[in-house]
Amino acid sequence: MALLAFLTAEDLAPLFVFAAIVAGTFWVLTMLSKRNSLAEDRLDRIGRPKSLVDLELNNADSRQKFAGLKEAFSSLGSSMQPQSDLEKNSLRVKLANAGFRSETAPMVYQGLRLACLVGLTVPAGIACLAAYGFTLSAMWKIMLAGCAGFYLPQIALMLLISDRKKQIFLTLPDALDLLVVCVESGLGLDAALRKVTEEMKDHAKTMCEELSLANLQLQMGRPRREVLHDLGVRTGVDDVKSLAAILIQADRFGASIAHALRVQSDAMRTKRRQIAEEKAAKTAVQLIFPLVLFIFPSIFVVLVGPAAILIMKNMLNKMS
Repeated sequence: MALLAFLTAEDLAPLFVFAAIVAGTFWVLTMLSKRNSLAEDRLDRIGRPKSLVDLELNNADSRQKFAGLKEAFSSLGSSMQPQSDLEKNSLRVKLANAGFRSETAPMVYQGLRLACLVGLTVPAGIACLAAYGFTLSAMWKIMLAGCAGFYLPQIALMLLISDRKKQIFLTLPDALDLLVVCVESGLGLDAALRKVTEEMKDHAKTMCEELSLANLQLQMGRPRREVLHDLGVRTGVDDVKSLAAILIQADRFGASIAHALRVQSDAMRTKRRQIAEEKAAKTAVQLIFPLVLFIFPSIFVVLVGPAAILIMKNMLNKMS
């Protein structure tokens, strides 16, 4: 507040104008989204009366803890939705790889990006203008804060995708081995997926979630080819994509699914052994930098330090 006391009305006017523009834009987008949702609800009521199940589902959704915040971000990000189908599909695939498969996930994500942009730009603008005034340095700092706020959700999304892919990659061999055992014992693919989900739900939640969703889609009557293809796209893991491709080919040509799973399991085990050998070979090279920077200087001091002290003492004694 002490810094704001030194600002004049001319200094604060751009901030008030910026805040008014942001508030007006948010109000207009909110009104438009409410208008569209009311029109859709009216058409739904006219076209088909809601059943008891629909009413219970809507009530359960309305009682969610973050339902209001989700709707706010969704309405805020509806104006930032990509226009082309390719960009929409790419964004949906990225969100699905992170575990967000809702229809409103892209709008919530875009609204969160816009909220982070405004939430970091406004405080940074006030602080920079109070400290430096209307200078080029202050403008650059405000722009950097805005860029950081705009790309912060994207970085968080990339970290979530990486962590989820890692979990699936680590738990896939166990799931595949159990799936091979179930299929070779006489179970069908649907029953084997259900069995794997039941057995591994405690320590492989991410993998079991994807397999249970695929099993649910199979039970709903979707073609197995589409379900397996969607499983590979949702996870984004290359091993799952190759597994889905092998199962699709086996189902198309009538080959043995158990044999296909066995071949994929052996190939995956060989690939993981090669990855482990590659990491082991890289260890010697990666240890060079810590050795040179941290270990060798300490060893040099311990070995050469006493000799250097003796040499200095002898030179001082001779000089005296």
